Amino acid sequence: MHQDDLILLIQKKDPKAFDHLYDMYSQSLYGVIYNIIKDKEEAEDVLQETFVKIWNNLDNYDDSKGRFYTWVVNIARNSAIDKYRSKSFKKTKQNLSTETFVDVIKDSYDLGSKVDAIGIKKFINILKPKCIKIIDLLFFKGFTHKEAAEELDIPMGTLKTRNRACLGELRTILEVE
Repeated sequence: MHQDDLILLIQKKDPKAFDHLYDMYSQSLYGVIYNIIKDKEEAEDVLQETFVKIWNNLDNYDDSKGRFYTWVVNIARNSAIDKYRSKSFKKTKQNLSTETFVDVIKDSYDLGSKVDAIGIKKFINILKPKCIKIIDLLFFKGFTHKEAAEELDIPMGTLKTRNRACLGELRTILEVE
């Protein structure tokens, strides 16, 4: 099913449209969510919440502002970050076993596996190392601008400027492909 047809069916609240929507996007959205949350059950819950948000808020999608895929990925990413920052999620993670903790540390520095989850590794690797680090912190690890600036030991304004430039480079690369 073509994306434009799918959007029309969703707007009409056609039940078959939800199945198509899920089939088209569930795997990549789950990858985005899981890379932030690092918990299978929680990621599955956030994925369900994400699809409900997409279904209920499709009227807010404006194709002149960007692609549908980008819109749904942003909903998934923001939902995962909200969950990650929630008090209830933090409470469940307070007493991690040492084995889990070691895996979390190891995984948090493995950009390759994160990028593969949404299939853009080859594009990210083309960017400058500083861009890779900024994109990793802001988009894959869920850092706020303030947290990323502190991590990189640069002023927040500099981080935001570099982020804009890096995203522009990435956008140019993606348009060429």
